[in-house]
Amino acid sequence: MKLLRVGPEGREIPAAVLESGIVVDISSLVSDIDPTVLSRDAMGRLRHSLSARADSLPTVDLDSTRIGTPLSGIGKVVCVGLNYREHAREAGMEIPSEPVLFLKAADTVVGPNDCVRIPPNSVKTDYEVELAVVIGKKARYLSDSEMPLDYVAGYMISDDVSERTYQLERGGQWDKGKNCETFQPFGPWLVTTEDVKDVQSLGLRCEINGQVRQQSNTKDMIFTVAEIVRYVSQFMVLYPGDVINTGTPQGVGAGLDGGTFLRNGDVAVLAIDGLGSQRHEFRDFAAAEG
Repeated sequence: MKLLRVGPEGREIPAAVLESGIVVDISSLVSDIDPTVLSRDAMGRLRHSLSARADSLPTVDLDSTRIGTPLSGIGKVVCVGLNYREHAREAGMEIPSEPVLFLKAADTVVGPNDCVRIPPNSVKTDYEVELAVVIGKKARYLSDSEMPLDYVAGYMISDDVSERTYQLERGGQWDKGKNCETFQPFGPWLVTTEDVKDVQSLGLRCEINGQVRQQSNTKDMIFTVAEIVRYVSQFMVLYPGDVINTGTPQGVGAGLDGGTFLRNGDVAVLAIDGLGSQRHEFRDFAAAEG
């Protein structure tokens, strides 16, 4: 299934994309796309209801309707740094022996096409296309004999927006450059696991103003999705509705000659095979407020 939420910010309703490509309002089936619908049983019931009633559900015109973040009630966003071999090389850093972890606050999350605000005084706001993993079942201290992907409900596109000066030049933790408001677009939809045949063979792409900056494949991950879920569960409990950003490939602005960062009016288009695409404009904080 492809699940999404549509409507004005704070008043989104749940929707789904049918195999025909038609989008339908599913608010008569579930109250929201939130942690309560992410379990295997709940997803199975929703899938059955959607199949039985698809023809009778109201349609949604995405051309005239805002798409919100696909999931409400996100608990935490766990991020993995330096998880693509080529990205580590362009950053001039050694391949990590263990995943590099940091957190983004849930209040950074916005819809896939919402405006992203460049913070006041920022000179190095950057883009990062990433595969986001949505947790569907509580995971804690997973053992080597367990199947980590059984704890995953689905996948989304993420732009792990970063301010590199705050992240790398101001001391302390990376979190300072990762948690500015609107720095976490997700979507357009949450694609459930049965519709992603091989999560380690997905093409990723990011364009800035029509120019391809990032183009890679999840095959280049240093740590696979399964390894990441198991690893993270050793350090924190993962709950339904938590999200893991699994790292970005080469081609970020900080990796280009001299650094090429985002300015007011720049437009990013991000895509991942089978997960759709998102498009958002970056605007100076004052311009976005106006």
